[in-house]
Amino acid sequence: MPMRRLRSLLATPGKLRFMCAQLPSPVLDSISIIDTPGILSGEKQRISRGYDFAAVLEWFAERVDRIILLFDAHKLDISDEFSEVIKALKNHEDKIRVVLNKADQIETQQLMRVYGALMWSLGKIINTPEVVRVYIGSFWSHPLLIPDNRKLFEAEEQDLFKDIQSLPRNAALRKLNDLIKRARLAKVHAYIISSLKKEMPNVFGKESKKKELVNNLGEIYAKIEREHQISAGDFPSLRKMQELLQTQDFSKFQALKPKLLDTVDDMLANDIARLMVMVRQEESLMPSQAVKGGAFDGTMNGPFGHGYGEGAGEGIDDIEWVVGKDKPTYDEIFYTLSPVNGKITGANAKKEMVKSKLPNTVLGKIWKLADVDKDGLLDDEEFALANHLIKVKLEGHELPTDLPPHLIPPSKRRLE
Repeated sequence: MPMRRLRSLLATPGKLRFMCAQLPSPVLDSISIIDTPGILSGEKQRISRGYDFAAVLEWFAERVDRIILLFDAHKLDISDEFSEVIKALKNHEDKIRVVLNKADQIETQQLMRVYGALMWSLGKIINTPEVVRVYIGSFWSHPLLIPDNRKLFEAEEQDLFKDIQSLPRNAALRKLNDLIKRARLAKVHAYIISSLKKEMPNVFGKESKKKELVNNLGEIYAKIEREHQISAGDFPSLRKMQELLQTQDFSKFQALKPKLLDTVDDMLANDIARLMVMVRQEESLMPSQAVKGGAFDGTMNGPFGHGYGEGAGEGIDDIEWVVGKDKPTYDEIFYTLSPVNGKITGANAKKEMVKSKLPNTVLGKIWKLADVDKDGLLDDEEFALANHLIKVKLEGHELPTDLPPHLIPPSKRRLE
């Protein structure tokens, strides 16, 4: 098993030193994990870190594939520093995922309130049309303190793991998306610089005009947005741009070069489309890439896999057909539906199935799964199977895409 090194940089007065730890971790074959220093809150926020924490995180945000923000369910707090950090992640909202951890430490009703409060707080900071994805659970190996929401935690954990496991497979596509973002940003920068250049006087009053332009940069943004139909999200941070422009000599700025902009537009319209096709072709030819090892292997297979033995998976290890235990009840209904030669028509089956009040789209899927021999009719075993699948759906489980082998009626198994 490969040995992976985790390094931490320790700062002491007058010197820097590295510490290194080694551990066997196949997870790190596929992804690199960067754990940031903890967020300061309360009185600790007055302590200086000695560097621009938000700027460092912004630098990393531009280069990573996924950003995971962690919150504790029992002490939900978005400090001023945390708020600034989230704001520094502007233009990277598509990479952000949120984990509401230690959710087993509070009751269900309180958890609903905490979740609502978190979404409300995040909505004020992350200004995007899409709601940020929040995973709820208890992400460690200790027993759950309050196990009431165990199934929810398991489902959320699987969703988060699937999201992380997809990162290596989609890495090239994300890099291509980053290239598109950079190209658009370069265009916007060109428009901003040329606009500032155009407004500058040739001889007198340069400094006062520069100050005026920097203060009114927001109006320049709006003008460029209107004239060139550019999305507001493609513009750099107004505050940061104003800070950077304070030290620049506007007279040295270059005029706009339309030919270069045309080249960028051609690249975005044509070259990117060709690259996208090439990336997809290469991905289809490459072996499956996914994060493996550690917790990612713990719940993928075997009886502790998510949903194993539940819903449509009930009876997967039983010798007897799991539908058989309720079949006598379903048989009583079956024989009231006027079977002919041991089978009922779709019309008669529909009269009974619609009593479940499930949508027709769901009942149609159940019909396709239950009509094992595809003759458009249901015998007593297929009818029992249809009712079993209705029960599975009514209990809140998902229907399988294909009928699992353990649910195939005994008399039909020779057909498979």
